[in-house]
Amino acid sequence: MGRSQELYRKARKIIPGGTQLLSKRPEMFLPGLWPAYYDRAKGCEVWDLDGKKYIDMSTMGVGSCILGYADDDVNKAVKSAVDRGSMCTLNAPEEVELAELLLELHPWAEMVRYARTGGESMMIAVRIARAKSGKDTVLFCGYHGWHDWYLSSNLSDEKSLDGHLLPGLNPLGVPRALKGLTYPFNYNDTEGFLRLVEEHKGNIGVVVMEPIRNLEPDMDFIKTIRQVTNDLGIVLIVDEITAGFRLNNGGAHLLYDLEPDMAVFAKGMSNGFPMAAIIGKSDVMEVAQDTFISSTYWTDRVGPTAALATIWNIKEKNVSGHLIRTGKKMKESWKSLASSHDLNIEVSGIDPLGHFDFKYENPLVLKTLFTQLMLDKGFLASTAFYASFAHKEAHLKNYLKAADEAFGFISKSIAEGKTERYLKGPVCHSGFKRLT
Repeated sequence: MGRSQELYRKARKIIPGGTQLLSKRPEMFLPGLWPAYYDRAKGCEVWDLDGKKYIDMSTMGVGSCILGYADDDVNKAVKSAVDRGSMCTLNAPEEVELAELLLELHPWAEMVRYARTGGESMMIAVRIARAKSGKDTVLFCGYHGWHDWYLSSNLSDEKSLDGHLLPGLNPLGVPRALKGLTYPFNYNDTEGFLRLVEEHKGNIGVVVMEPIRNLEPDMDFIKTIRQVTNDLGIVLIVDEITAGFRLNNGGAHLLYDLEPDMAVFAKGMSNGFPMAAIIGKSDVMEVAQDTFISSTYWTDRVGPTAALATIWNIKEKNVSGHLIRTGKKMKESWKSLASSHDLNIEVSGIDPLGHFDFKYENPLVLKTLFTQLMLDKGFLASTAFYASFAHKEAHLKNYLKAADEAFGFISKSIAEGKTERYLKGPVCHSGFKRLT
């Protein structure tokens, strides 16, 4: 037990849930042993509170640090913004500069609003869309955050959201009056989408979808959604919080000729500094003036400044190309290593956001053991890899050497029937679970 683990034991007693983000809970990786806190981070290197260095081959700040930790260009711009005043009675001019840039990258869009987190930006987008359509029912696919409009889907069916990233999300505290206002459909399931439309026709005001998540889109699926929403006057929102700026310089929807009514960005657009943007067509976005959407810290200078510096880097250094190449090599290597050790895994996800699953009766035990073995070798690693521009060939080479040894050990443990005996602590969690 080091200082990081000891601090987390204290945190669990005074912070409900231990952390502010479910995806950063140590229980999601290696309960009792994961270094919960960092002292500093640079590139893809992380030092814990005991000064031990790790190479981050996991999610790089849950996908927020697309360039790598503490990028010099972004930090320089942000430090300048702080020195000139990060908050003021007046507005930061960077808001206008960033809006012009986002509209240049997305010619279909005409107006921009800002927030600072993905979840709240989705809430804003849905509010505006409902106001525009005058109808309350929302159809969605994918994961879209923690707010009431989304979690209310689990009021009708407690497993409604299980297929959309995190199983077991509890809608406790969400007003039951919201029951029956949100309904999920599966990605690329055109028939399922059309059935929902027919069932709720006349009441649907909004359709929300990620342009891509784990699978390439079926173009008939994409075209059908756009055609139906156009025909019925439904506002179409694409959630680019995860995919945005990873496959291209802008939203992934541009790759599929999908012209939505609104698009939402966060995470990778500002390399770890809080920033989010909602862009859209003017006839939709103008409705934001007719409903109250306002918050003090949506006007700070740091967020837009960080986003401008990040997007400039993405464009000038072809960051998306690097992410695609790096992630693709990782996915291919997982398959090759698993085959060489006779391990049954399934690899999925878009290239910059790859992950694998152990296809056995006890996948969480194997996931926990893999994380434990890789941590012992100096890597923050689990069954997902979010590529960043800081990940270079040497990092992949060293990681794959360690993963080769870990896969070999796991294969041996399966043959012995003793996998769980090798764990130094409890099995990791797979979704939302209350901490005792």
